[in-house]
Amino acid sequence: MTIDINALATFVLVAEERNFRAAADRLGVTRSAVSQAIRRLEDEMGIALVHRTTRSVGLTEAGERLRAEIAPPLAEIRAATEATHHLGAGPRGQLRLAVSSIAESFLSGPLLAGFTEACPEVELDVLVTDEEIDIVAGGYDAGVRLGEVIEQDMIATAVSGPQRQIPVAAPSYLARKGKPAHPSELTAHRCIGWRPAPRVAPYRWEFTEAGRDFAVDVKPEITTNDMALMIAMATSGGGITIGLEESFRTSIAQGTLVPLLEAYCPFFPGFFLYYPNRPNMAPKLRALVDHVRSNRNR
Repeated sequence: MTIDINALATFVLVAEERNFRAAADRLGVTRSAVSQAIRRLEDEMGIALVHRTTRSVGLTEAGERLRAEIAPPLAEIRAATEATHHLGAGPRGQLRLAVSSIAESFLSGPLLAGFTEACPEVELDVLVTDEEIDIVAGGYDAGVRLGEVIEQDMIATAVSGPQRQIPVAAPSYLARKGKPAHPSELTAHRCIGWRPAPRVAPYRWEFTEAGRDFAVDVKPEITTNDMALMIAMATSGGGITIGLEESFRTSIAQGTLVPLLEAYCPFFPGFFLYYPNRPNMAPKLRALVDHVRSNRNR
């Protein structure tokens, strides 16, 4: 059985986008060409790979298995091809990143602006998301997440210092409700929680005391996936919220939010740029890694 490698690459794009039109746009071809390539691949393999509806495309069990098996080697082939093609030339092409929405130091602007100025032929495509994404299967060159949740087979480069989660509240709220002296007292307060996506439980409020980690069963009266809304609600006196300290730094400095329970909030490893361990790294990714390292050393 002879399988068209281009058809496999098209299938991986369809699996990433879950949409024929979006895959066609990335390939620069028509939607019909993508559909025909998938149909030929299914005919050659003798099994259905995708579920087609009028609104979306899903993968069959066979399609999911095929995607999991071929996405990593195809990504390595793509990286090796780019590295060879651009040998002796500057970094160029599209660089796709999946970045946590709370990676403030990375998303604040200066780091990425400096990179695009230094590498004008690299086109950045940044997805800001808090969903757990397999960057290899998703077709991303790299991602930025907290170090503690990065897979061990990835290479990681720090893009921030150590972080910690702290509760905060507005002075007006504390004047009305009082300041909690221990995390256990949070259950008696109005709380503003965060969840990364619909149908996902709100993040736990975790603390450390005498070397022991524990969680407080806070039931937020307000829950959102938007940190800006959490900060706005808290600064308006709507309750106590929790998040990374650097997300609240400006509000704390301005006095609109007050840090709470800091003695129970230890530091942990911060954010890292991570990417697959491959023998051939595309020049565009190498340039970003070098840029991040040089900025961390300043």
